Amino acid sequence: MNAVIYARYSSDNQREESIEGQLRECKAFAKAKGLQIVGTYVDRALSAKTDNRPEFQKMIRDSAQKKFEVVIVWKLDRFSRNRYDSAKYKAALKKNGARVVSATEAISDGAEGILLESLLEGMAEYYSAELAEKVTRGMIENALKCKYNGGSVLVGYTIDTEQNYQIDPITAPIVLDIFRKYADGCTIMDIVRDLEIKGLKTSKGKPFEFNAVARMLHNRRYLGEYRFKEVVVPDGMPQIVPQELFDKVQARLKINAEAPARSKAKEEFILTTKLYCGKCGSFMVGESGTAKNGTTHRYYKCGKAKRKHVCSKKPVKKEWIENLVIEETRKIIWDDEMIDRIADSIMALLEEENAVVAALRSRYADTAKAINNLLNAMQQGIITPSTKERLQQLEAEKEEISVEITKQEIKRPQFTKEQIVAFVRKMRELDLDKISHRRKLIDCFVNAIYLYDDKLIITFNFKRGSATVPLTDLTGKENGSDFNAIAPPCKRGYANGVSSFAW
Repeated sequence: MNAVIYARYSSDNQREESIEGQLRECKAFAKAKGLQIVGTYVDRALSAKTDNRPEFQKMIRDSAQKKFEVVIVWKLDRFSRNRYDSAKYKAALKKNGARVVSATEAISDGAEGILLESLLEGMAEYYSAELAEKVTRGMIENALKCKYNGGSVLVGYTIDTEQNYQIDPITAPIVLDIFRKYADGCTIMDIVRDLEIKGLKTSKGKPFEFNAVARMLHNRRYLGEYRFKEVVVPDGMPQIVPQELFDKVQARLKINAEAPARSKAKEEFILTTKLYCGKCGSFMVGESGTAKNGTTHRYYKCGKAKRKHVCSKKPVKKEWIENLVIEETRKIIWDDEMIDRIADSIMALLEEENAVVAALRSRYADTAKAINNLLNAMQQGIITPSTKERLQQLEAEKEEISVEITKQEIKRPQFTKEQIVAFVRKMRELDLDKISHRRKLIDCFVNAIYLYDDKLIITFNFKRGSATVPLTDLTGKENGSDFNAIAPPCKRGYANGVSSFAW
């Protein structure tokens, strides 16, 4: 796996580890874990209390190019000291397929902090969805009138001053020609190459690509059928492609779609960046292989065993280990006492964060008092050349503190313990047959998994949360590269936040 290093030296503590020391330990960590360093980002004399760090922001932007899967930091406070900024940018990295790990801390993220992060993300998702519904209602009113609703204008059309669709005399013939060529037997790539030779562009001024042409050939708007979400209005916009030609194209698209796929969808390995080899400590990465009978087997393999052949750890069957971790994790969300303790921990963290607002309010009160004292002195005739300047400074400071209080209150929403408990219990409704739900459960609760030959250790994202699964009592079966099935546990127990298995 590819990784980058993020290092930071803060201006508020000159005794912190030097940049060179951070880089040295991060490189040693990468070597031990079998990670390939492909870049470094360094911010000097900048505090992690703010996200206004040039190299940090560059790293976040670069993650969109998916050139790395892991961000290594010396300690997690190098990444951010603001829990909410941390949640925001970790979510951005996660969206781009990357994860933050610490080179010197055994647990890569704060315990209950990860659950808090998940809670905040869930609440934000709810409010975002609610806002989207309100916006959508207004757009549907537009759609009922067959009006343009924003976004890219479909090739072949223009928008008039009344926000109605009109045929573009320049690009509409291009659309019609694309449909005719495909109906006559040209492939989509043939059409793309022809458009490129002619120098024709999309409405955004970009060259036509395979997916763009494919979407055009499926688009029923060219029949004059206005569409927006559930609103469908026949003859709601001008028609470019005749019905007979459109039907002929759809018939050919269907035949091609039913042909054998040229490529298969990429399988998702939900334990990636969480599963470690117990022998050498490297990440275990997803792989697949095809047997002689054509059956595809998927498994996790030690990174060092894969690249350097220096580790003897056998691959482990993907479905088996993922199901085992999922089953163990489910026990947490069905333990009401455990959920209650987790909620108490999160509430303690929230109260700790609220101290920031309390300190700001105290400063605001002190500033307001200073202003009143100065005004009283002026009323009594005690005025010096610097009085007006000092008053202006205090007024400006008061305004700045007021703005900062508002920003902090927006960033730190208040939740009750009941809301937190309800949110965690809501995860009991996850459909674990869906890959997205399985991934959500793992991301929220599982910190790391260490696979040994005789046991599996799972560490969870809360204090004293761990599970040890013995693998040595199996009778005549292994879950290695031979892909034999492994027997399920016959008994399970859970006590004091630690899980135990008997086989």
